[in-house]
Amino acid sequence: MKEIFVDLGKDSYNIIVDKGILNQVGTLISKVISPRKAIVVTDKIVEPLYGKIVLDSLSECKFDVKLVSLALGEEQKSLAKAEELYEHLFDHEMDRKSLIVALGGGVLGDLAGFVAATFMRGIPFVQVPTTLLAQVDSSIGGKVAVNHPRGKNMIGCFYQPKAVFIDTDTLRTLPKAEITAGMVEVMKYGMIKDAAFFEYIDKNLSKILELDSYALEEIIYNSCKTKARVVELDETEQGIRAILNYGHTIGHALEALTSYKKYRHGDAVAMGMIYVSKIAREMNLADETVLKRQESLFLKLGLSLKDTEQDPHDIVSKLYQDKKTIAGKLRFVLPTKIGNVIIDDSVSEQTILNALTD
Repeated sequence: MKEIFVDLGKDSYNIIVDKGILNQVGTLISKVISPRKAIVVTDKIVEPLYGKIVLDSLSECKFDVKLVSLALGEEQKSLAKAEELYEHLFDHEMDRKSLIVALGGGVLGDLAGFVAATFMRGIPFVQVPTTLLAQVDSSIGGKVAVNHPRGKNMIGCFYQPKAVFIDTDTLRTLPKAEITAGMVEVMKYGMIKDAAFFEYIDKNLSKILELDSYALEEIIYNSCKTKARVVELDETEQGIRAILNYGHTIGHALEALTSYKKYRHGDAVAMGMIYVSKIAREMNLADETVLKRQESLFLKLGLSLKDTEQDPHDIVSKLYQDKKTIAGKLRFVLPTKIGNVIIDDSVSEQTILNALTD
């Protein structure tokens, strides 16, 4: 078992990384929150795999628990779906001390967290992420949101979980494509903050993809630790936390332009990372090696390096709707070398178009 303490004052919490801990979730949660009414929010894929295990574990620890299972997909992150969940909370007679447990991937965690943050002005919630992407990224740091037709995560807030419990064994039931998409976020941490971690990923990629227990725990722990340290410095993204958006600005634009149906989040972010590396190269901020090292890893993962269907001008237009755009200025996280990035708001539209058409 590995443990990471996220130091955020009164909103501090622990991240637990281990294998085979789902049947202990009730015990683990009861160490943080006393037994009370609870709702486990999960999806139609995760429910038959882990729903009963988590439900039984909570019941054994005297939680009055109900399970709500949603359909799968990015379209679940909507205000309409949030309203459906509020109805379930009212039906279960939840109050301000009641608990929401998010059991599933990033979409589900974002939605359940948003509902927890807004129901009765905020009730406790716990993240139990079951996908690699959720385990290393979306379950940590308190960003909760739903989408709007005009953009991804446009309606949301910062609301920290009471704890995050990561069972690496859940990755063994994931489709390979979900592992691959999650690996993009893992690589992101190496790119923005930890060159040695990037080298570890490159050297051990085959072990990781074979779901070697030690390798999985290593990449999840290191990813969570890096994100936790960044979030501690800048919880509400006023400065350095923006580096966690490496690859996401263009990635989110691609997701929105394709109505969140063509690309997995990780697939879109991978293309975003390549595009901003091309921007950095053109601006003489990074050399060719920075681009080629990422391209090499993405190709090993079987990922596309560029979008071939969207009009580059449409992508640029969509970028102006990004949350990170301030006073009409686009902000990009650009690499300078493996393990270091900068935040830049001076990138010209022509430079962006050059990268998109390269």
